[in-house]
Order: sequence, then C-alpha cells, then structure tokens
Amino acid sequence: MNLKQELQQLNNKLDKTRRKFVAAEKRFDQEVIAQSRLEIAALTKQIESMKGAQANQVSGKGAKIKAMAFSRPLTKKEQADMGKLKKSVRGIVVVHPLTALGREIGVDEVTGFAPKPF
Repeated sequence: MNLKQELQQLNNKLDKTRRKFVAAEKRFDQEVIAQSRLEIAALTKQIESMKGAQANQVSGKGAKIKAMAFSRPLTKKEQADMGKLKKSVRGIVVVHPLTALGREIGVDEVTGFAPKPF
C-alpha cells in the first residue's frame, strides 16, 4: 500500500473513532471515552508521521526533477497531445502547478523537465 492510501485509511479510522467518542460522551460512558481519547491521540501521531514521510518523498522527487538539465513551459498544443510529446521526448517529466510536486518545485504553469532540450 502506498503512503497516500495508508494516510487515507488512517484518516478514516480517526473519523470513526471521533464519532465513537462523541456518541460515548452523550451516553456518559467513561470507559469508551478514555479508550477513544487514547486511540485518537495514537492515530493523530501516526497521521502526522505519515504526512512527514509524504513531504520527504515529494521533496526528494522535486530535487531529482529540478536537477534535470532542461525545462520549459509546455504550449497548449503540447498539453493537448501529451502522448505524442512523451513518445517524442525520452525521459520527460510533466509537472502541473496544482499538484503537490508542482507546489514543491514552485512552477507557475505546466512545465516539462527533460534530460535533453526539446
């Protein structure tokens, strides 16, 4: 399972535990309240560590891409026919500004990174 799926699974567990906690508070069930607090703390800690790992992974990818020899913004025509572009340019990596990787690198428009000029 990749980091994104594991993070989603942990968030779902946290949401369920929070719902149990609210229901237990309404019933004044002290045992379940105490257990839920511990679970919420543990899940929150796991989620934070996963987010840190995910940030490290994205920054590592960003560093590799920035180290590529050539980059330039892609034209609308190139963006429309991405398959053709990827076949013609070996090793191209396309980065969109709204993705986590795009925000990490700091691109303002769809940009292609490649080992050789294209």
